[in-house]
Amino acid sequence: MKIINMGMNHETAPVELRECLATEPDNTARALAAMRDMECIREGLFLSTCNRVETLFVTENESEAKHSVLQLFSRLGRMPEERFSSSLYTFEDMEAVRHVFRVASSLDSMVVGEPQILGQIKEAYAEATRQKTSGVILNRLMHRAFHVAKRVRTETDICETAVSVSYAAVELAKKIFYPLEGKKVMLVGAGEMAELAARHLISHGVGSMVVANRTFERAVEVAEGFSARPVAFEEVGAQLLEVDIVIASTASPGYVITQPQVKKCLRKRRNRPLFFIDIAVPRDVEPAVNDLGNVYVYDIDDLKGVVQLNRVQRQQEAVKAERIVQEEVAKFDRWLKTLDVVPTIVSLRDKAESIIEAELRKSRSALGRMGPEERMAVRTLTRSVAEKLLNDPIVFLKRMAGRKTLDTYLDVTRKLFNLDENSNDEE
Repeated sequence: MKIINMGMNHETAPVELRECLATEPDNTARALAAMRDMECIREGLFLSTCNRVETLFVTENESEAKHSVLQLFSRLGRMPEERFSSSLYTFEDMEAVRHVFRVASSLDSMVVGEPQILGQIKEAYAEATRQKTSGVILNRLMHRAFHVAKRVRTETDICETAVSVSYAAVELAKKIFYPLEGKKVMLVGAGEMAELAARHLISHGVGSMVVANRTFERAVEVAEGFSARPVAFEEVGAQLLEVDIVIASTASPGYVITQPQVKKCLRKRRNRPLFFIDIAVPRDVEPAVNDLGNVYVYDIDDLKGVVQLNRVQRQQEAVKAERIVQEEVAKFDRWLKTLDVVPTIVSLRDKAESIIEAELRKSRSALGRMGPEERMAVRTLTRSVAEKLLNDPIVFLKRMAGRKTLDTYLDVTRKLFNLDENSNDEE
């Protein structure tokens, strides 16, 4: 029995190749249906995101299963195997388990520590469960993956630091305004990073947004994308009275927001903090604005400095996370190896149960004189004795799991307890 992971991600395949396998909305259902019909695949899961497309499967026929999955990729992407085969990676057994744990923990993501991937994996597993392609091994593997991701989140700070300029801006805003719910935002200009920062702020619950642009038509266009209110560029000064956060990203050669302009509105703001995120180059906000009380200005260099510091911190936290992953891989390996002893353990318990039932039937006449509670006490006593007698051999067999001598011990156990009906007495 082998666990195999085959797929491609942002490091091994360009986006035009990944999107061939990810663009169709029903590809996951089609992939799972196909794997369910493959006799060589015992269990299967299909993960498709913007940065990766992967299959995870359990098989007893490695070569046939790999070939079938290659054909599946070819059908899903409507392209010949030779076009994508060089972009595929393949992990087997504990390397596959390690890869799944790293992906779930966001250690294999384009942005290390990003939280979205765990939700995507949970949805992929839920779909595999609905399609009945997940079984004993993948069920255990995925639940352990979720446990590993939780450990990485709680035992390290890998998810706490921002590693993009736009997200760093939001993290700084949260330090000044916590929570962000109900805060008002003004977007001045329409640069790509500024729009991304605005999207991050909206996702964190800001209350409302206005958009100002030198071209009012462009302000209207951008505002529609954010369900915001467009305002004329000349209204920026007046809007400073109302908003809490200003994201500036124009192509203006000079300052769009000046110190006198901000100072004029502060008294009417009654000491409410005002936060400027200046992502423009050259800068939109006059540096002297930062000298005013209760006003905070961060420009692109400030944000990049935060990002660089956070990248170093994430790398340090990633070392801790990798240790957690390796520890959990070892635990899963031990569990997987115990599956070899399960049939013998089940046989031991089944035989003990059959002996108990047979002996109770023989003693039925004697037990008949007892009341229901006494008969139940006798049954409980016999089961307890049997369990205690079997406990040591079962613990021993589990301890032998994964060792070269396991088959010998299993064979001896089955002969000692006569678990196989066809065993010869002379053996």
